[in-house]
Amino acid sequence: MNETTEIINEILQLVGLDATYRTESLTLLEKGESRYVRDFKLNFTSVLTSEHLSAKECGLTALSVAVNNNNLPLTQYFTRYAEEQGATAAEVAESVGCASLLAANNVFYRFRHFTQKEKYGQIPARIRMQLMMKPVTGKEFFELLSLAISAVNGCEMCVNAHEDSLIKLGTTEERIFDAVRIASLVTAAGKVIY
Repeated sequence: MNETTEIINEILQLVGLDATYRTESLTLLEKGESRYVRDFKLNFTSVLTSEHLSAKECGLTALSVAVNNNNLPLTQYFTRYAEEQGATAAEVAESVGCASLLAANNVFYRFRHFTQKEKYGQIPARIRMQLMMKPVTGKEFFELLSLAISAVNGCEMCVNAHEDSLIKLGTTEERIFDAVRIASLVTAAGKVIY
């Protein structure tokens, strides 16, 4: 067994997948004995570490992004991790709901932003957002999840709005940065494990 295969197997074990599990991407990395596999492992293992977010918050953020990206193996892994860190069923459900709600909002507000037409800003959105009003994870953390999902989905208007709300709530830029870092690393992991 070569070093690339060993590293891939370590990652799969961490996620809770069988050593025989392979995606097309993993197979190509393994076949080419890609040096990227070392970077991938280091990046993936750093997803759940932060000086500014709790382990539970890291898990819930990663979970929300995995759901947003329709990634079943990572959704299952980060759900287990978040629960191990004390996340309740309601908090897990809220992370899932946030991904779904923000998917709608990001498409809608990106459209408004792209068209720059005043008329579209005057028409009611008619997107129900009660989940945002009294989140079980708290307003600040829900805004943080919303920002992370908006960054993944590429909605400039939503990223700016959620970042502004977070700053007004007293969130540090380091905390915001870590949430987006987690979102980027989960998205990258999903290109290899899916």
